[in-house]
Amino acid sequence: MHKPLAGLRILTIEQYGAGPYGTQLLAGLGADVIKIENPSAGGDSARRAGPHFLGDDDSQYFQTFNRGKRSLALDLKDRGDRRLFERLVENADAVANNLRGDQPSALKVEYKSLAPIKPQIVCAHLSAYGRGTEREDWPGYDYLAQAEAGFMSLTGEPDTPPTRFGLSVVDLMSGTMMAMGLVSAILGARQTGQGCDVDTSLLDTAVHQLSYPATWYLNEGREVDRMERSAHPAATPSQLFETRDGWIFVMCMVPKFWVEFCERIGLSDLLSDPRFADMAARRKNRKALQKELDAFLALQPTSVWMRRLGGHVPVAPVNTLSEALETRHARSMIETVEHPEKPGGLKLLREPIAINGERPSSRRAPRLGEHTQDILDELLDNDRGEKAAE
Repeated sequence: MHKPLAGLRILTIEQYGAGPYGTQLLAGLGADVIKIENPSAGGDSARRAGPHFLGDDDSQYFQTFNRGKRSLALDLKDRGDRRLFERLVENADAVANNLRGDQPSALKVEYKSLAPIKPQIVCAHLSAYGRGTEREDWPGYDYLAQAEAGFMSLTGEPDTPPTRFGLSVVDLMSGTMMAMGLVSAILGARQTGQGCDVDTSLLDTAVHQLSYPATWYLNEGREVDRMERSAHPAATPSQLFETRDGWIFVMCMVPKFWVEFCERIGLSDLLSDPRFADMAARRKNRKALQKELDAFLALQPTSVWMRRLGGHVPVAPVNTLSEALETRHARSMIETVEHPEKPGGLKLLREPIAINGERPSSRRAPRLGEHTQDILDELLDNDRGEKAAE
């Protein structure tokens, strides 16, 4: 299939989740992503992230974030390995990392250090709290960013303890932001011949994702509270409802969906009730409306309501993880890649991007240092080609 980033070479010094997620998106779109791992440290610590291991230096967690990459065993603090790294920079488009904020300068992988080698090089940095900040040397993780940026105070039912998201959404969004910034800077470097540093952080990304509640607070002083049943702060009804055998989420975000919803579930009389005449009235009488709908929606299983509403009103069943992965849509997102520790193949999720209607396929994540010799041979071939050209 067409892979639009084919021909791009990205060197990456990364660990665990956020950075590897971003560079894996780029690998899925065709970039040659070379993962530089320190062999004396055992490479990426995600290789040892349990509980499901695939041999001595691999895990299903590691496979989740590193498909389609090549692994090069180098210690950037070793003088000889550093020279090899700098040779690779000459033929790379970008150097990415998700090191602690004070480490890129210590390892000399920021633009200031690499520009003399290649002025067009892009250096992408993803840290917990940013570079050049008072907390650049602090370690940090997704859950901490969720806590500090207000996510946990906004999540869960009212009058319950702060609650984190069920997934590491800040890691995933930060990796995506880094990838977007990196590709954008490469486009700029190709036009101008000038590379640069590109920075993002977990905390910056998390604060940015506060979105319109932040706008409301900054301009009106309104602080959004947690709503019962995960309800939307303005639109009503837009929340969870219990059915006879589970839960559904209904989102009547505009008037036409409210009308369609009432008619399709058989409660058209609500349309003439002055308490629910418009969005403002429904919001004011949210409790009364919820009581009316609860009593009716609990009479039928989720499948009945999905048949009546699906495709006409924004609605979704509340699935478990296993139920979500068994849906027709999810099955189209799953691929099986070959892996020596999994005779039947390892099932993984595809990237959420389609090119010309086709999702990119990939290959398993590499063993530690698996491609070292291949990459060194490529350097030798480049040398021979340059000498022949002279």
